[in-house]
Amino acid sequence: MWIKTREWKSGTGRIVAGAALGVYGLLGGWGETLVWAKDLACVMKPFLEVSVGPPVEGIIQAVHVERGDWVSQGQIIVTLEASVEEAAVALAKAKAEAEATIKSTQAKVAFSTRKLERAMDLHKSNSIAKHEVDEAQTEKILAEMAHQEAVENKQVAELEWKRATAALNLHRIRSPLSGMVVERLLSPGELARQTPILKLAQIDPLRVEVFAPLSWLGKLQSGMKGEVRPEGSETTYEAKVTVVNRVADSASGTFGVRLEMPNPNNALPSGLGCTVDFHQRP
Repeated sequence: MWIKTREWKSGTGRIVAGAALGVYGLLGGWGETLVWAKDLACVMKPFLEVSVGPPVEGIIQAVHVERGDWVSQGQIIVTLEASVEEAAVALAKAKAEAEATIKSTQAKVAFSTRKLERAMDLHKSNSIAKHEVDEAQTEKILAEMAHQEAVENKQVAELEWKRATAALNLHRIRSPLSGMVVERLLSPGELARQTPILKLAQIDPLRVEVFAPLSWLGKLQSGMKGEVRPEGSETTYEAKVTVVNRVADSASGTFGVRLEMPNPNNALPSGLGCTVDFHQRP
């Protein structure tokens, strides 16, 4: 590989060549420079890799996926034994949906209201004493307070139902991403102590890690386009630079560059070696 520069001056040309692995440059007659880096080594990696484990300790009841299976974000992939939590949810739900106390206190409020109205009418005609009106007013106040307490108790019961449901959901482990099961570490019947059960990988998009020569430090910028060619393939795929590492590796004379490459339908596997060409107009 070579660096080539052509400079046009008054109809004459000059070519300067030098050894630089995989890098080319061209200066045209209009003063416009087209620069590109060619065949830089790279590796295609998953966009995201996660180890999935339970947030609580428990016996694994079922692992719903196997190595190599595809999963969707939010899909239940592991279930822990949760008979106690299921019973707690059922009890809390029954309490939250109970209406008898509410209806009973509503009836008492309605009755005490009518009783007070009758007492006030009788008092106006001097048919009953003042203290009887006071008793009717007190009964109405107490009935309203009992109804308010019943409403508040129902609200507390609904919150307890939500808490019990949340505790049960901790025993149902969902996939945090859409991707592939890379490895299964535990099986049904084993005790999970907040340790990984499955390893998942998202490979759409892919991350392309490039090892660029130090001569291109400062020339490769975020947002640039690259053409990635997987190992053993003649097909190229467009990728976009997302990270340019400003810390170089002096031992290898390279610095890291990361690209993001769409991978529709997860067509390309991760872990493959590749080469990348960069195109740039400085």
